[in-house]
Amino acid sequence: MGPNGPAPDLSQDEILRYSRHLIIPEVGKAGQQKLKAGRVLLVGAGGLGSPLGLYLAAAGVGRIGIVDFDVVDESNLQRQILHGTRDVGRPKLASARDRLNDINPHVKLVLHETRLTRDNALAILGGYDIVVDGTDNFSTRYLVNDAAVLTGIPNVYGSIFRFEGQVAVFASPGGPCYRCLFREPPPPGLVPSCAEGGVLGVLPGIIGAAQAVETLKLLLGIGRPLIGRLQLFDALRFEWREVRVRRNPACPVCGDDPTIHALIDYDEFCGVPQTRALEAAERAGIPEITAVELKARLDRRDVPAIVDVREPHEWDIASLAPYGARLIPLDELPARLMEIDGAGDIVVHCRSGARSAKALRQLRAAGFERVWSLKGGILAWSDEVDASVPKY
Repeated sequence: MGPNGPAPDLSQDEILRYSRHLIIPEVGKAGQQKLKAGRVLLVGAGGLGSPLGLYLAAAGVGRIGIVDFDVVDESNLQRQILHGTRDVGRPKLASARDRLNDINPHVKLVLHETRLTRDNALAILGGYDIVVDGTDNFSTRYLVNDAAVLTGIPNVYGSIFRFEGQVAVFASPGGPCYRCLFREPPPPGLVPSCAEGGVLGVLPGIIGAAQAVETLKLLLGIGRPLIGRLQLFDALRFEWREVRVRRNPACPVCGDDPTIHALIDYDEFCGVPQTRALEAAERAGIPEITAVELKARLDRRDVPAIVDVREPHEWDIASLAPYGARLIPLDELPARLMEIDGAGDIVVHCRSGARSAKALRQLRAAGFERVWSLKGGILAWSDEVDASVPKY
């Protein structure tokens, strides 16, 4: 039986398409019918959502929902293989729909072009058997977890950063949830995002494919799912480690006496407003110079000292070296103050302006008075002055 009645039959075209499944004893026709009856929600059509969508559609999961509200950016193409160069600027759901319909026209796609929030999560998840977490931020990760527990469906979790990934199955009956492992999020700003720290392009393919394996096992009812087991992957060493995770009886959402019975404000819980306020406070009172203003000074040979406080690998991507910029990474700045001429004007810059604001405060505290931060960093320089300077 499927979730809504008798198991759906397979057409001759589907029998041919899924023949390599049908000849596996653990799957067979009955298993393929379970997949066709299955309803899976993907949260995110990005790095993890791409291999997930491709493989779940190819496998014949009958109903695949995707939640996403972003558009395709050129920086996505290094890892988000659902989307191509011609899709840049399109909604991710549009390119995902076209690609997945081409992969398997027998699959029904349900597109939720919205941000998953406390107001819509329960209604959206309620129409599915499994939710697969392809998010890249803590607010949505806790939201997906809590909504999965409250709706009673498994949460196939995955995360990636640089060369490392994680996979587990949370919120299954009797098993732990994400909060059993991480009751609270890390302090705001402690863990950089992929946009800040980067990710090896092939890594989401490995982790997303592992999530797809776990999703298919759950739908088929076979094997030993990753319930109570967290798999940690190190791509540099190509090693998998397993960590046992027990359900916490005191867990506030899935424990014996839960205190969370409804979805909460997850941005507030994860400190998003506080982070924004802190960033605004750090920039408050910071003397800034725009890219256009700096270029005008350079053109009239009123040349300030330009200090780049990014990391060396960022300097290798793009720099203002032709204008005499000097690289002094932010964490090296206190020990290298003697390299900066304090007699003239100084402009500090980074990628987008956050680190240069911190550098300016350090320079001011050290006695440098005529210091400005380049507003918007080298990204603004590329946008406003010289488009040949690469953006990253």
